[in-house]
Amino acid sequence: MPTSNPLEIQLEHDRWATRQILLACEKLTTDQFARKFEIGSGSLQTTITHVLAAMNTWTDTLAERPPRPRIDQGGVGRSPAQLLQMLDESTAEFIAIAKSRPLDQIVKRTRAGKEYCFTRGSVITHVTTHGMHHRAQCLNMLRHLGVSPLPPSSVTEWARMVDFPQ
Repeated sequence: MPTSNPLEIQLEHDRWATRQILLACEKLTTDQFARKFEIGSGSLQTTITHVLAAMNTWTDTLAERPPRPRIDQGGVGRSPAQLLQMLDESTAEFIAIAKSRPLDQIVKRTRAGKEYCFTRGSVITHVTTHGMHHRAQCLNMLRHLGVSPLPPSSVTEWARMVDFPQ
């Protein structure tokens, strides 16, 4: 049965699309993966790490617990395989917590000493659109590295593969 729940579509597409980018990155050299561009967080490696770090921070917000140390601070360069493993762990936790409580519940996040309130629904939407924003940057970086064809990443590509596999 084709998926029609917008929340499930957002969550599953986000995981799948980031995975597609990382699978394409596995074919790159270490230097290509770390190559600096004037876009995003600077490289495929740092941009994808940033996406996962943000997801972890917002997962902690949804879970109403103190934030973990961010994985995008400290200068650790991870391989695509390591980031794929982190993606699996981070998205599984994010999806479980995202679905665990009502979307209209209010959560609080403190940043730079100031407290902000959000609905759980707005946090989930932010995480998935934030990932899409940075995946677009990654696609541009991959294009500049000569990767062709570019990995699939749109919601319609995901839906065709998941809902109507050929």
